[in-house]
Amino acid sequence: MRIGVIFPQTEIGADPLGVRDYAQAAEALGYDHLLAYDHVLGANPARRPGWKPPYTHKDQFHEIFVLFGYLAGMTKRIELVTGIVILPQRQTVLVAKQAAAVDILSRGRLRLGIGIGWNDVEYEALGENFHNRGRRSEEQIEVLRALWTRELVTFAGKRHKITDAGLNPLPVQKPIPIWFGGSAEPVIRRIARLGDGWMPLFPPDEKGRALIEKMQSYAREAGRDPRSIGIEGRVAIADRSPDDWVKDVSAWKSLGATHLSLNTMKAGLSSPSAHIDAIRRFKEAITE
Repeated sequence: MRIGVIFPQTEIGADPLGVRDYAQAAEALGYDHLLAYDHVLGANPARRPGWKPPYTHKDQFHEIFVLFGYLAGMTKRIELVTGIVILPQRQTVLVAKQAAAVDILSRGRLRLGIGIGWNDVEYEALGENFHNRGRRSEEQIEVLRALWTRELVTFAGKRHKITDAGLNPLPVQKPIPIWFGGSAEPVIRRIARLGDGWMPLFPPDEKGRALIEKMQSYAREAGRDPRSIGIEGRVAIADRSPDDWVKDVSAWKSLGATHLSLNTMKAGLSSPSAHIDAIRRFKEAITE
């Protein structure tokens, strides 16, 4: 199982040196990947009575492709993972270009996690339809993979039209791996048919096991080998002891997870150095 860290988007701060130091420390500690969340805008809940979003305008988010372009030059080995980029609120061809650029600059180290998001305010501001975002994402995936693997693409779909055009340069990975976030029934079916992997947010318990088995059953129905679809669990340090961390890692292994990411946010850590210390302690705990 490959172990990575979740980039502490909302707590890392705006100092580029702190961002650099965290990524380089994660790589030096032997972590396999660095996963980052994506949000373009935060909304003001004071203007929306009764609305209780997980993130607001007061939560900081570095733009994910710009961040990875920076980290591609600051690191050598660690995989860069979007976890997840909110695909339907972005222009598909532009995402294809941005992802290809990161993959080239990192020498093939990008893994594109995608999802449909929850924040209708972002969709409104970006000029995209919030209500059909799941259905639109399927055609987006087809367009992305075509653009990443062919010099010239001609495509006429419900929402995309490309006439004999292509990206230059193409990415190192042809295609870049696409993983999915989310656990709703339509998403599980989409993963089984189209995904290279899954990034679920449920805990590693029996309910989680049942959902993984359901996805694998759908994959077999679609004529795919379920073993070809990766699974990435998550472990948080907040309100958990080192013994709990070890148990969580073991539980995800028992569910067949291929990847695991450590989340150090919401644990009262106030600086990049505090987050670095936390990922160091986690690494020591699970390797003893």
